[in-house]
Amino acid sequence: MTASHLGIYIWAIGVVAWFVIRFPYARKARRTATVRVHGWSRERILLTVAAIGLVVLPAVWLATGWPGALDYDLNYAAVVIGAVVYLASLWLFRRSHKDLGRQWSASLEIRESHQIVRGGVYRRIRHPMYASFWLWALAQAFLLPNAFAALSGLVAIAILFFTRIDFEERMLTEAFGEDYRTYMRETKRIIPGIY
Repeated sequence: MTASHLGIYIWAIGVVAWFVIRFPYARKARRTATVRVHGWSRERILLTVAAIGLVVLPAVWLATGWPGALDYDLNYAAVVIGAVVYLASLWLFRRSHKDLGRQWSASLEIRESHQIVRGGVYRRIRHPMYASFWLWALAQAFLLPNAFAALSGLVAIAILFFTRIDFEERMLTEAFGEDYRTYMRETKRIIPGIY
């Protein structure tokens, strides 16, 4: 098996793993009433952009070979790096869902009995779910042997993150006031001790 084929297989297994991890938490979260939703239309657009960059465009390339002019051969070192980053992404993705429990939602929502989660991975960073998406996009860049498919995830996550993060933090500040502002001072957004 070539390194390029191995990278594609690892990427595809990771996408399936992402859905397997998310499904039970999404089902549980639906049982908890939503008190407030922010920017529903904007949310749908941003989540669609993320899905296009992380899943749809790579799948189109895999199914059609377009744009084949941007194909290249991977080496095994890139695949190993991509696999390790992908595993870290999946671990962080699962852990952030587990730590949030029924408070998790795909869009910006305040749930019934919502509280600031400060335990687990939230002890060090405020937005580990975004961090897991950044890691997924980075892993994709190492695992897919086509520049278009490889980099589409990074572009999509950049659009999602930089468009959404300020709205999310504003929503949480409005909901929790000084308690959330204190939490913001105690933690970084996505990289412990840095950003």
